[in-house]
Order: sequence, then C-alpha cells, then structure tokens
Amino acid sequence: MMRLLKRLPGGDFELISFDDDPPPYAILSHTWTEGQEVTYHELVAGTSKDKTGYAKICFCGGRAAADGLQYFWVDTCCINKSTSDELSTAINSMFRWYQRASKCYVYLSDVSMSEEITNAEAFRITRWFTRGWTLQELLAPASVEFFSKEGKRLGSRISLEQEIHEITKIPIRVLRGQNLAEFSVKE
Repeated sequence: MMRLLKRLPGGDFELISFDDDPPPYAILSHTWTEGQEVTYHELVAGTSKDKTGYAKICFCGGRAAADGLQYFWVDTCCINKSTSDELSTAINSMFRWYQRASKCYVYLSDVSMSEEITNAEAFRITRWFTRGWTLQELLAPASVEFFSKEGKRLGSRISLEQEIHEITKIPIRVLRGQNLAEFSVKE
C-alpha cells in the first residue's frame, strides 16, 4: 500500500491510499530538520502548518501541479511511522517507489539563491550528499531535479552529472541511467 498526497482546491492536502498500481506521481527527496517535519498524524489533523516541513510539502505539491501531476509523495507525512508494519513495508518499498515516480524533486534546504556563495559551491557542500538514504533517491528515479530552498531549479541529474560525479564518485554511466546490475559494488 502506498499513500499519496493530493492538493485540494482550498490549498490543503488529502492522503489517498493505493494498492498496487498508483497513478503517476512526483516524489520528494530532502533531508530532515529535527522537530520541523510534518508527520502523518499532524497532516491528517491539519496541524503543523507553521513547521518548515510544511513548506516542503507545499513546494512538492506546487512543482507536481506545474508538471501536470495530481499526486505526490513526501516520506514524513505519507508513512504512518507509529505502526511498525507500515514503517517496515515502506522502508522495503522505498527504492521501488522512487523508481516508479514520474519526477523526483530534490529540495536542498541548505542551498540558497540569495547567499553570496555561488550555487555551484553551495551545491557541492549541501548535506543532502552526506545522507545514506539519498543514494537510492538519486539513482532510482528516471527524472531527478534539484531545487534551492527558495524553490529555484538548479538543474537535473543529467545537467549536473559532472558535479554529482565529482562529489559522489558515482560513475557518470550510472547517473545517466545505465542498469545498476551491470556494476560491481566497488564501482
């Protein structure tokens, strides 16, 4: 079971569950900020709109709509982490969910377009590249786009492949989508 978000006409969001064949959707990749992410229960209750994590949900919903997608997925609020069965199933399904996404938006909360540091420098030092979870989020989706905390597009996995390769040492062939089974663990 996969739970997706849908923006309602008034601007709020609803969660809709799908069994095996969800409709086309966008997916968010981000790093968490302690105490600022919106949980499943908070979203259902309509609370926590003042948290910075709510802005990420709005960003993803807005980008998805701009790309013609009605549904989107954000891990913090689409998974009910209070049930161990659901959490375990979600963790085991994560790669597949990212792989099936029509678009993956990488929200870099520590990259700002307004700071004096250049976008390229900020991109190289973002904490997103230091998190283990983000490896599958970088490689599984067919389309990955990077955004600053202001929601400005920085580029795609393809347009930024040289920078990503230099940061991660992941072969460019992998970044271009070559089958992962064709590579050794060492590569």
